[in-house]
Amino acid sequence: MITKNNSVMHAGLFATCWLTIGFNAAAQVGPKFGSGQVRSVQTVNRQSFDELKRELQLKWPNNRLVRFVFHGHSVPAGYFRAGRVRRFDSYPILFHQELCERYPTAVIDVCTTAIGGENAKSGSQRFADDVLSLKPDVVFIDYCLNDRSLGVDVAEESWRKMIEQSLDKDIHVVLLTPTPDSHEDILDPETKLAKHSESIRQLGREFGLPVVDSYALFRELVSEGTNVSKFLSQPNHPNRKGHELVADQILRLFR
Repeated sequence: MITKNNSVMHAGLFATCWLTIGFNAAAQVGPKFGSGQVRSVQTVNRQSFDELKRELQLKWPNNRLVRFVFHGHSVPAGYFRAGRVRRFDSYPILFHQELCERYPTAVIDVCTTAIGGENAKSGSQRFADDVLSLKPDVVFIDYCLNDRSLGVDVAEESWRKMIEQSLDKDIHVVLLTPTPDSHEDILDPETKLAKHSESIRQLGREFGLPVVDSYALFRELVSEGTNVSKFLSQPNHPNRKGHELVADQILRLFR
């Protein structure tokens, strides 16, 4: 875990519920074995991350730089309250620190291409120049909070574009559902964020991608009686505790 804070450790007890790996019917996607059998995307993804974890265990001179890119809006960029940026308390950097501890012989680079206030449509337009040009091993996409102004259909089209561009270059993709916004009731399944979250889960199932389901995790905490403000620096930005929860879910992919 990132911290020994009681609330975060409590979340870790059921955190495996909020990391899913989607899969399609094997006949639709997935490379064939020599026997003619077809692997499901779920298996392909698990084996791919296992391979990356093996690379992270290599030592010099056999190791190489492994790069993770976090693409999205103000949350992965590290914005907290009233425009203040706290990068070292943001989930990409917390993930970086913990991953380096776990793999001490690996050369790990984390790049954040997130821009405050941006939505997936704008993010997809600069994706090739700002993300693919970095030649990442893994790309994380987190845009739902700002996609509400686009609507689910337009946002999904933009996410799909970024996913397809990444997969075309054999780059792993991890999708994130949003952190909370206290202007919406996280327990209400009909809110905009709830609908955008479900859209991301559907994309994960369609493409066979891991989904870090932050929204479901925070919803469960609130349903158990925790005030959502405990995890927020302002209504639409998580605080350090909120970022720790997200980072811990991402780390589970590489444990």
